[in-house]
Amino acid sequence: MGLFKSKGEKELEHILFEMKCNLENNYKDSAHNARKRLMERADALYAEGKIKEKVYQKYRLIYEEYTERLKDYRH
Repeated sequence: MGLFKSKGEKELEHILFEMKCNLENNYKDSAHNARKRLMERADALYAEGKIKEKVYQKYRLIYEEYTERLKDYRH
C-alpha cells in the first residue's frame, strides 16, 4: 500500500467511514445509502481513471462484504 492516496481513494474512505459511523449509531437507512454511494462513486472514479484497478477491487470487495452484512439489517 502506498504512502499517498489519490483524491478518489480519500473520497471512498470518507464514504466508508460515514457508513461505519451510521452502523455504529444504528442509522440503518443512512448506512444503506452510504453503502450504495460507495459503489456508485467507486464505479465512477474507476471509469474516469481516477483510481487504479487494485483500489477499485478493494472497495468492490468492501461493498460486497457490507452488502452481505446489511442484507437483514432493516427496521
